[in-house]
Amino acid sequence: MASHASGPTVIAPAADLPDWALRSVDLANPRLGAKALAASDDFFAEVSRMLNPEPAQFVPGKFDTNGKWMDGWESRRKRVAGHDWALVKLGVKGSIRGFDVDTSHFVGNYPPAVSIEACVSDSDDVAALQAAQWTEVLPATALGPSSHHIVEAVSGDAVWTHLRVNMYPDGGIARLRVYGQPVGGLENACASQLVDLIALENGGRPVAWNDASFGSTVTALLLPGRGVNMGDGWETRRRREPGNDWCVIELGAPGVVEKIEVDTAFFKGNYPDRCSIQAACVTGGTDRSATTQSMFWATLLPEQKLQMDAVHTFEEQVAQLGKITHIRFNIFPDGGVSRLRLWGKVAK
Repeated sequence: MASHASGPTVIAPAADLPDWALRSVDLANPRLGAKALAASDDFFAEVSRMLNPEPAQFVPGKFDTNGKWMDGWESRRKRVAGHDWALVKLGVKGSIRGFDVDTSHFVGNYPPAVSIEACVSDSDDVAALQAAQWTEVLPATALGPSSHHIVEAVSGDAVWTHLRVNMYPDGGIARLRVYGQPVGGLENACASQLVDLIALENGGRPVAWNDASFGSTVTALLLPGRGVNMGDGWETRRRREPGNDWCVIELGAPGVVEKIEVDTAFFKGNYPDRCSIQAACVTGGTDRSATTQSMFWATLLPEQKLQMDAVHTFEEQVAQLGKITHIRFNIFPDGGVSRLRLWGKVAK
């Protein structure tokens, strides 16, 4: 039996994302509930790996029963007419701004081109989805070996629930990121229901932040569940000048906040000393103008002392400001926070 050289695992470099992608949410993140439903062929590497939120890896010398183990979706070499495809359910319904079609580590086996279609469906049944009305949101686009392909969608403000990813004719895609904005989620909430007003699945979104040097972007604050490690949160650099770090977040729907949770899970030697929250009901303007105004917003939560690796719950400390649409989350002076929850009721 032939021997195979082995070596250290190679981690794909991060994508150099444009501003529109940095300020978007990966709608295909399994943490939001996204999943690969089916593929025409995933003989060499199962399609579910394409949605893994971790960077793609290459493990020299690692083989399975079908051949070289690859971290992504890889079909066999097509010997008939046609092309391969995969069906993906988005984690939350949303508008799509663009994609990262990542072929990291796929060198002689990447697809020459890809296109992506989208639809709206209440069903995950493969037959029903194949019969659905599909709209092209990414025309056929050329791909290259082992690289991130950051491409903008052509779908405008339309909202979608499912994607069909087409590879021409076959090959491998390491990762698919779908950059967009969650839409809805709270429109049917009853007036007495307590909901997380800034959760990603409820349409919450990060608007702006002054720094996100470590870990994930501010988006991680709004993900479901507790953080899985210290990289799963918002962490700023060590501040070497006066001031404090901050981020601005828009609620999924206007609401009245009753309880706040600040979770510093896994942040031990680098959690913020204190935090506070300001808030406002913003009407009109832009993200930029709201960010500019945010330093003057009313106090929703006065400065509170934080502890390492703990869930902090605040109720009686929350000011009664009435209906709000945006918050400014301040941390003093810097550090990392895993999750932020704003429990309240939707203002009808």
